[in-house]
Amino acid sequence: MPCLSLRKAVTLFVLFAAILETSLASILAVDYGSDWIKASLMKPGVPFDVLLNKDSKRKIQSSVAWKKDERLFGSDAANIASRFPQDSFSSLKYLQGAPFNSDIVTYFTSISTAQISETDRQTVALKQSDGTEWSTEELVAMQLSYIKKLAEDLAGEPVNEVILTVPPYFSQLERDSITDAIEIAGLKTLALINDGTAVAINYAMTRSFSTTPEYHVIYDAGASSTRATVVSFAAAEDSKTKASFTQINVLGVGHDRNTGGTELDLRLRDILIDSFMSKHRRDIRKDKRGMAKLWKEAGRVKAILSANSDATSTVESVAFDIDFKTKVARAEFENACKDLHSRFARPIYDALSNAELSLENISSVILTGGNSRTPMVQAAVKSAVGEDRIALNVNADESAVLGAALYGASLSRQFKTKDIRVTDVLIHDIQASYLASTPGTRTIHTAVLPAGSKHGARKTLTFKRKEDFSLVLNYPNEVMSGFPREILEAKIVGIPEAIDNLTERGAIDPVIKATVVLSESGFVTVKDAVAYGEIKDDSITGKLKGLFGGGGDQVPLETDVDGEIPKDEKTDKKDKAKKPFVKDQSTIPLEIEIVYNYQGPLSPTAKRAARDRLRTLDNMEMSKQRREEAHNTLEGYLYKLRDLLNDGPETPFTKCSQPSERQALSNKLSETIAWLHDEGDTADTVRLWEKRSLLETLEKPIVHRYKEIESFPQALNNSQKWNWSTRLFLTQARENVTADAIAGVPSKWSSQELDALETALKEHEAWLHDGVERQKKTKMNEDPAIETKEMQERAKTLEQHLQRLVRRKAPKVKKTPAKSGDASGSSAGPTQTPGDKQPGHDEL
Repeated sequence: MPCLSLRKAVTLFVLFAAILETSLASILAVDYGSDWIKASLMKPGVPFDVLLNKDSKRKIQSSVAWKKDERLFGSDAANIASRFPQDSFSSLKYLQGAPFNSDIVTYFTSISTAQISETDRQTVALKQSDGTEWSTEELVAMQLSYIKKLAEDLAGEPVNEVILTVPPYFSQLERDSITDAIEIAGLKTLALINDGTAVAINYAMTRSFSTTPEYHVIYDAGASSTRATVVSFAAAEDSKTKASFTQINVLGVGHDRNTGGTELDLRLRDILIDSFMSKHRRDIRKDKRGMAKLWKEAGRVKAILSANSDATSTVESVAFDIDFKTKVARAEFENACKDLHSRFARPIYDALSNAELSLENISSVILTGGNSRTPMVQAAVKSAVGEDRIALNVNADESAVLGAALYGASLSRQFKTKDIRVTDVLIHDIQASYLASTPGTRTIHTAVLPAGSKHGARKTLTFKRKEDFSLVLNYPNEVMSGFPREILEAKIVGIPEAIDNLTERGAIDPVIKATVVLSESGFVTVKDAVAYGEIKDDSITGKLKGLFGGGGDQVPLETDVDGEIPKDEKTDKKDKAKKPFVKDQSTIPLEIEIVYNYQGPLSPTAKRAARDRLRTLDNMEMSKQRREEAHNTLEGYLYKLRDLLNDGPETPFTKCSQPSERQALSNKLSETIAWLHDEGDTADTVRLWEKRSLLETLEKPIVHRYKEIESFPQALNNSQKWNWSTRLFLTQARENVTADAIAGVPSKWSSQELDALETALKEHEAWLHDGVERQKKTKMNEDPAIETKEMQERAKTLEQHLQRLVRRKAPKVKKTPAKSGDASGSSAGPTQTPGDKQPGHDEL
């Protein structure tokens, strides 16, 4: 039993340690955009701010590229697109969860020079110039892994959990794609949060609200799309704890998936293409490098036109060895985009309509997203809502990621933040489809989660079935052209056995109940399914229990709020009054097998293979980095040795070395330099370190002499100090021993102990004197006669011997009882003897 208790205690301790470690873990927040990535780290002790990249920039371009065999991220990856157009991959957000033949993939090919191919899941892979293919999830995972490394460098510990922003219009396919990428990157999805909701949290963090709701529109003009989210802010009180909190409710969302900053760049690039072709009569669209250069130039010119009426575009050797130069007027650019003016404002109207509010109810329209700075976009929004409603009171680039980080912190107990509670909504209708149970099967469609359903909602469907069947969750309307409508198929099995079991127990009309759940991250699934039956009891006792509400723990017979009986299978409610009283309502869990279509999330095997593939790539790059470090270190070491050998006769290196040593070192140095020139680029890490080690072996004796000469005075001084301290202690201690003997009291030390210390002292003094004399006769380029390390060790031994005696406590003196009638002892205390005073040795 004691052993068992001990094992339990150890198990509980390990479990507690694991829980504690998890609770103290850092949280990474990522706002993954089509053009830019912003990240933030939440960790106790680390200032709350945006994560900086290696160049101390607050945002990172959403690009990954290869320069031959070197992988690059951020601006480095984006900048080489003009040189390696087929090896630089950007705007991957468009491809998340996208079928290969969808319209969005066609759009991607119009803005990217990358070569795409179709995966076995009929999604998109991208191909390098050497033929290597990467799935969209793998490339996004590489970027997330890069962000993870930046966060871990700042945190000084592993970072495993991430919360990531997504557009509210993302379908389940797209959400599955990003969570697959997160897992491949070695991270765990803490939550997904809609980007408009994240901005609302950031807005509310530093503001107070009354109990009367305020209505605002979060207008997010990003690179890939434009979104508008109507939210309400209000102060509320927890009914249980009476604590105050801020309640944020998302009431409606509007969006345009095809209108954003990228579309503006595309149209500006078309202006540049037309100008080039009209001037030079050459089709630059066939030149990938030229197209990549013009795409980069379009982004630069757009930024200039945001603050100027015109801009000059200049691109050296854009294509065909032609230097291109043209002038673009803002009026020309805006004219090319005039059809977009109304589309920029349309999401606001749609969001208000979905929220069942009018513009008069709105306090402000909060602009966010990099594209909101474009004059054309601002003019469209001002025209729609009025200039007095425009609010620029959040950081357009960082509010989403900071809001996501605060939301992630609220999910953890380790962070103390303002109490903000969020209710988000689904923006796509979701229905359940299944085959009717009657002969001549037909498909029945039942709305389960209409647009506007709150995240976290549950819907229970009730079926009268006796055989296994499938429940398919799908979108009744196309979420985007070319995207499949089916989300998943839930095969509910084990029904015949469960129904027979309930029937044998006397169940009345057993049914099947399946619960559809919408998670807080916007994922829908069939959470559970049960066979349910009411067990009849015709006895008088049973009837009385039924009449007065008895019968033990019962669940409601009807689920009018949470459940639904499909119309063609509903039971006649009139018959319910004729049913016997019940004493038990029993449920039997059923097995659910979730089956995704071929474009659904990656299988565990596929994710494991992708993770291994990326890990192999990381290891190869790490090995290459170590090899380059060894090469650079060896090269620098060779230059240092060459300088030491050529610095002249008065340097410490020359004075501490013998001619034969310098000659041997010079020969090996020349040999290594020649080797590095001929074979250094192909040599492996081990060989490079071996070459350095051979040179260090020749240099080490010389360096050792120089260091010994530097260290000798301090080591000698330390040894002499302990000699003097020991001699002083022995003198005072022997006086005290003599005094104690005269007084007849015990002493702290015996004569034998003091004699042993004096013997150790004399041996040390003799050894030190002999070594110093020999060292005086030793030349600088000869090995030292006495090593400072040995001097320190011997001095330490003497010090420890001395301290053992110094720290010893004085023995207690036994009091002699006073004799009866002895007046001299009736009131006087013990008399102090000379031995009571012991040396303090404050100098020690």
